[in-house]
Amino acid sequence: VQLQASGGGLVQPGGSLRLSCAASGSSDYYAIGWFRQALEKEREWLSIITRKDGTTWYADSAKGRFTISRDNAKNTVDLQMNNLQPEDTAIYYCAADRRFSQTGYEYWGQGTLVTVSS
Repeated sequence: VQLQASGGGLVQPGGSLRLSCAASGSSDYYAIGWFRQALEKEREWLSIITRKDGTTWYADSAKGRFTISRDNAKNTVDLQMNNLQPEDTAIYYCAADRRFSQTGYEYWGQGTLVTVSS
């Protein structure tokens, strides 16, 4: 499974961004998750969605502001992020796995940078 994350950029505090993760090569995965890693911090799991039935799960830090969705026809998983704050600045990654989990993902995309600044 190859994953390509896109949609990052510079946004002002309070703004929104929509990240997209395009999957290709194989459909041998059960779910796709989004993660982020800020400078000098550990990678943080944000959300996950299953490929078949769209079951979702969110980290507490993502609940209420982030929404994950999928488009199986396009093989994409999006992360809509609202009310972004400077502490959301990070590289955002998507990953795929054959399990519904927060950890141990098998396939990773290259990351897209989100910068929240005025």
